[in-house]
Amino acid sequence: MGLICRVEITGSEKLPRQGAFVLAPNHVSEFDPLVVALAVWRMGRAPRFMAKESLFRVPVLGWVLRATGMVPVARTASAAAARQTIEASQTLVAHGRGVIVYPEGSLTRDPDLWPMRGKTGAVRLAMAGGIPVVPVAQWGVQEILPRYGKLSLWPLRKRVRLAVGDAVDLSAYAADTTQPAALAAATDAVMAEVAALLAEIRGEKAPAARWNPADHGQKETGRLES
Repeated sequence: MGLICRVEITGSEKLPRQGAFVLAPNHVSEFDPLVVALAVWRMGRAPRFMAKESLFRVPVLGWVLRATGMVPVARTASAAAARQTIEASQTLVAHGRGVIVYPEGSLTRDPDLWPMRGKTGAVRLAMAGGIPVVPVAQWGVQEILPRYGKLSLWPLRKRVRLAVGDAVDLSAYAADTTQPAALAAATDAVMAEVAALLAEIRGEKAPAARWNPADHGQKETGRLES
């Protein structure tokens, strides 16, 4: 990774040095999980991700995911999924672990690569255990691997900037964690902080409204609906 890119981190002191946390980055490239993981490692914490639960049922891979502390997540809204979220949150707290959760759920579909509308998974996980949500913005990875593009390694050590923000105060929504409106509002608060951090890195003003795939006939995969 050190040969591929030069990662510059600002705000590293804002990542908790111990205890549980949920890290919420923007998502502009298939390559950026490696950059975010590297940054978290350099900041002194073990990088763990939330992964869809079906992967945990794959032989060998499932064992590796569990052994390395990755967190399973159900892609459907159900009572079982809610219990899984609570159990995952309790595990994070009990072991003092952090987890990286992309609140957008997939690569941004915004034409200018701004953060799009978020999903509630990150805040549900955090609020279930009173865990801080730390917003992160990263920029420059798209020069290494453009969204749905081809890998470009030359020139080596391309500049990638990553900014860590203050934990988002979600106390105003804590009393209504079962209400979809409260979870959506808490998610919007997180995404607003991520967008603000990215605006600082890019030196541009973020859009007033975030891209919503549903408004543009897109599924989570980003493919047009038939």
